[in-house]
Amino acid sequence: EGKADTVVLATEPLRGLNAFIAQQFSTIYGARLLAFEPLDQGALWKAARDVFGEDTIPYFDIEKANYVLSFGANFLEPWLSQVSYSRAYGEFRQGERREQRGHLVQFEPRMSMTGANADEWVTIKPGSEGVLAMSMAYVIIAEGLANRAVVDIMTARGGANALAAFRPEEASKLTGVPAERIQGFARAFAKEKQALAIGGAGAAAHTNGSFNLTAVFALNFLVGNINRPGGVIANPTASTPEFSARVTAAPYREWERLARRFLDPSLRPVGMLLINNTNPLYGLPLEARFGDGLKNVPMIVSFSNMMDETTVMADLILPSGSYLESWGDDIPEPGIGYETVSYQQPVVRPLYLTRSFADVMLASASGLGGQLKTALPWENQQAALKAAADKVFKLNRGSVRGPSFPAWWNGVLQRGGWWDFTPTGRKEIRVAAPTLPRQVVSANFAGSDKEFPFHLTIFASTGVGDGRGAHLPWLQMTPDPTTTVAWQSWIEVNPKTATRLGLKSNDIVTVTAPSNRKLEAIVYVYPAIPEDMVAMPAGQGHTFMGRYAQKRGANPLAILASQVDSDTGALAWGATRVRIEKTGRTVRLPKLEGSVPAVQPPDYEVIEITDLRKAGGS
Repeated sequence: EGKADTVVLATEPLRGLNAFIAQQFSTIYGARLLAFEPLDQGALWKAARDVFGEDTIPYFDIEKANYVLSFGANFLEPWLSQVSYSRAYGEFRQGERREQRGHLVQFEPRMSMTGANADEWVTIKPGSEGVLAMSMAYVIIAEGLANRAVVDIMTARGGANALAAFRPEEASKLTGVPAERIQGFARAFAKEKQALAIGGAGAAAHTNGSFNLTAVFALNFLVGNINRPGGVIANPTASTPEFSARVTAAPYREWERLARRFLDPSLRPVGMLLINNTNPLYGLPLEARFGDGLKNVPMIVSFSNMMDETTVMADLILPSGSYLESWGDDIPEPGIGYETVSYQQPVVRPLYLTRSFADVMLASASGLGGQLKTALPWENQQAALKAAADKVFKLNRGSVRGPSFPAWWNGVLQRGGWWDFTPTGRKEIRVAAPTLPRQVVSANFAGSDKEFPFHLTIFASTGVGDGRGAHLPWLQMTPDPTTTVAWQSWIEVNPKTATRLGLKSNDIVTVTAPSNRKLEAIVYVYPAIPEDMVAMPAGQGHTFMGRYAQKRGANPLAILASQVDSDTGALAWGATRVRIEKTGRTVRLPKLEGSVPAVQPPDYEVIEITDLRKAGGS
């Protein structure tokens, strides 16, 4: 009917062949393609592009680093690749070929699992990570600890004077970190071989998220660790267009605009919404009014195999099969510093008459014909995967070789993938050092500090993540590593705050946001959080999604204010203030530690012993 532009394809973030098929289909057909993830990483992607000049997130070589400054990057819990970074952290600590045990400093307001495992956990004011990083840059430059040519580029020949706004004495007021400690961290970072600065998650969750991460990443140029072991290493894209394709999450502002198209009759309407394995009705704040708008969409098609909050609104459900029944591929994100493609093959026959998302797109392209069929000529995903893999075979390099494609293909399936860690499969960051910002960019928060005295911080649950794993009982029963809570959500409150408000662990409180939206949560008295902050895990509070997910805990994403990163429009999910009020009700949290409370150990003095013989002891 000439209304292809009224079709919207909403999907989870995609990589490789699935991304290529979705991009080709939506571009040629004329549909709008949007990807969604609840804990928006838009600031991370922008900072990586601006600082390193790459459209991929680089590989942070924690394994070979000796000294790591982490600004809100909770890499031992769900952030980017928990498995990869946990393995690297083990090598960083006590790898057999290491000359010294790596030293980790974690800067964040609330102690995460990474903070609990750090040598030094430094609590800072929310949203001040960029100021702290820039203050360290000031010290490094002012004390002549960086290459002069690099400093001239990064300060436009202004030297330390160009960064006067970030002097440690001024930065201390904004971050809460004493000036002498800022100086100490900067000196240790600049003098230590193979030092690395990383940032993400909490640092990106504010209205100045891009500023924070840009400042953090820029520290790596000052110590010359770009393209070096223990530093920042570029991740090459795949050598074929099918495997190099990516569909990254659209910023929150784009989803707000889509919701307005649903609701405003003066705008171009949405005639059909295709939903692929994503749940924006659960993950978007209620302020976006996405759920209200869905009622006005005449045709909604879902490819989910779970009856989640968005799928339950669909007119037609074409459930995809389990990954155990499907062909597929993936490109690691973040990568591991060299070209890698992983291949997935079914291990069981399909139990039901299901099709993968890619198979439905290919069948639709065939039925529509014309340019779509020319661009996507394959009968199914397996055929498309083989055609793309044949291009990799013809490169004649990498971990698998073979006299013919069938022999090579069998070798790839046996190994689960193909990779090339030779110089041919690697890529160097060739961008010049970035110019450092000269002015402080402060974080803004929704709600006044008098009416809403607590910063609300949200973190991905170790078990159910951001909510996508809530339907799986074995993930629900995975205990949180710091509180040991399972099967439930909770709200962390500082002991002094709890005493002042007359609260104790297991009390139920009402949490109210500036929009007057509320939820109820169970108190966990947690000493490793500031008095003016409360924290909740994401992932619970589903109204649909099966019996293991429904009516369990609360969804803090729903009450967030529509605050965004000023540079990208990504959701600032750490920028909402709340107040908490006692309900008078109590329920026992399910946790492995039982009734043993978390306590703050007494203060102690750290004494540096330089000569054990003079000290007279061990």
